[in-house]
Amino acid sequence: MPSQYWLMKSEPDECSIDDALGAPNQTVPWTGVRNYQARNFMRDAMHVGDGVLFYHSSCPEPGIAGIARVASGTRPDPTQFDPDSPYYDKASKQEAPRWLLLDVQALRKTRLLSLAEMRDSPALSSMRVLQRGNRLSITPVTAEEWAAVTALVK
Repeated sequence: MPSQYWLMKSEPDECSIDDALGAPNQTVPWTGVRNYQARNFMRDAMHVGDGVLFYHSSCPEPGIAGIARVASGTRPDPTQFDPDSPYYDKASKQEAPRWLLLDVQALRKTRLLSLAEMRDSPALSSMRVLQRGNRLSITPVTAEEWAAVTALVK
């Protein structure tokens, strides 16, 4: 049983739950995080084995699409150094990288738990992803919220 839980947003055009499931034991590097608070969650609070709610964002129907786990510690995100990447950061230096990534392993696809359905669930009323103005790509999830989500998607 994971000790901590997270919601991680991905645009399905970049990496969907189906992409992440790929081959057995496949992991995907969580690139492109360009918010300091989300980066600090990865660097300071996320650990191998933590539970992840895989959330599809910036799509016709956003919502939780699968269950995953943190599969590695952090390392520098190479996209920050690639001028052809949309995540390029000319201020970031190889000797002092600004942005990090970690690997995520998708464990299973779930039915889509839509944003509307999440809002209708009293058990999820204080979930950070549902708070007005929250745009973070990585947010902590309480054990109670994790239990409510996993019950709703069964």
